[in-house]
Amino acid sequence: MACSASDLAPLLSTTVNSTGAATYLCSQFTTISNQLSDTSYAVNNTYLLFSAYLVFAMQLGFAMLCAGSVRAKNTMNIMLTNVLDAAAGGLSYYLFGYAFAFGSPSNGFIGRHFFGLSDFPSLLGDYSFFLYQWAFAIAAAGITSGSIAERTQFVAYLIYSSFLTGFVYPVVSHWLWSSDGWANPAKLDNNLLFGSGAIDFAGSGVVHMVGGIAGFWGAFIEGPRIGRFDRNGQSVALRGHSASLVVLGSFLLWFGWYGFNPGSFVTILKSYGGGAGGYYGQWSAVGRTAVTTTLAGSTAALTTLFGKRLLSGHWNVIDVCNGLLGGFAAITAGCSVVEPWAAIICGFVAAWVLIGCNKLADKLQYDDPLEAAQLHGGCGMWGLLFTGLFAKKAYVNEVYPNKPGRPYGLFMGGGGKLLAAQIIEILVIVGWVSVTMGPLFHGLHKLKLLRISAEDEMAGMDLTRHGGFAYAYDAEDDASGKSSFMMKKVQPSKNTTPNGDSPAINV
Repeated sequence: MACSASDLAPLLSTTVNSTGAATYLCSQFTTISNQLSDTSYAVNNTYLLFSAYLVFAMQLGFAMLCAGSVRAKNTMNIMLTNVLDAAAGGLSYYLFGYAFAFGSPSNGFIGRHFFGLSDFPSLLGDYSFFLYQWAFAIAAAGITSGSIAERTQFVAYLIYSSFLTGFVYPVVSHWLWSSDGWANPAKLDNNLLFGSGAIDFAGSGVVHMVGGIAGFWGAFIEGPRIGRFDRNGQSVALRGHSASLVVLGSFLLWFGWYGFNPGSFVTILKSYGGGAGGYYGQWSAVGRTAVTTTLAGSTAALTTLFGKRLLSGHWNVIDVCNGLLGGFAAITAGCSVVEPWAAIICGFVAAWVLIGCNKLADKLQYDDPLEAAQLHGGCGMWGLLFTGLFAKKAYVNEVYPNKPGRPYGLFMGGGGKLLAAQIIEILVIVGWVSVTMGPLFHGLHKLKLLRISAEDEMAGMDLTRHGGFAYAYDAEDDASGKSSFMMKKVQPSKNTTPNGDSPAINV
């Protein structure tokens, strides 16, 4: 709102002091305008903070999913690593990560301002935005921790988690999400990759591929768990101990995804205009994004249910949950720029991508307890390609409005430039994560800091590394049912098995 006393004064010429009256009225308009501006900032920041809380709640989902997917003897270990992903990631992202990701002005490769949140807040960012981006960063680290579960030393978790959230992930997010990033479709100078930029709205590549590819290298370098493949190379299922935790964790992740995808708009109080009578704006796009997210995940879950029934003859809830999450990982890139019907296609294909990746993993004797590399890496790649095929022109121009005539989905008549940009994103993410995380895991392996000993792995990491099991067990021979005991540390014993292979475990 704008008001000028010189404009109002002639209209108030009949008053004793027209200039004074006009000045007073303008001051009131200015006060109202400032209040509306403050309200707009408050609404948008409240929306962003709420979204950040939802994304952070996904850590609880990850923890439950990971715990249920490993054997009971490693429960305490995997829960502790999930806590440390958030804690270590919080400090590393505060000190370095946010600056590398969003430290504008900078070059197209890496940011260089706001280390330790210095000179914060500013027009370029507020604390709510930092919190939201931190929640994304630790999500990527959580993905990786699932791939290397049940056999990785504790110190390795601390090292890779800090490095991933403090450097590897922030550089990728700078490329795609910073106003200076070389592949950002909303780059300020409009000098866009293939005239389009790569559309990765909420992070199929930035978050899921980064976490999945990092997890792939960690699991590949340290090798499969003992007993995962027999002497003939055939796959042997090492099932997690709690399907209940897996299902509850999946539902929490589903809930958190409504902050992950719709929340990536960052603001909600924005009108798109166009004579729609005021009912259509960014709030509508936020709702549409939640719908596409829901449909993709739901379709992937049902496709996995019936697909695995045909392949294995079982109705497996664990497979269904993984299929559900695979659909979410895939739709994350294009959730804001595709129609709901296209999201159904995305989820259907994502389910088969996950099934195919798991078949390939078994053939190659690759062991990932949570299928994280296959789910987040494979389905994340499909999500980027899907966006290049199905992004709708009208939605692309609404979400990325400053370049008329920009390319959109190939199957929607927009040519192949957007798809080419998506392929470039896939290639550079695979390359970047491989040349950073691969040598890190290899170095840890050479220094004998990566994998635990075979004896510790067989006994369970809770028992040998964390002082006892996560669960209390009732003594079967106690008729009262009141007696219980906690498993204690492994102690050497004079008694051995009949084959003399290993010492007994005293409890």
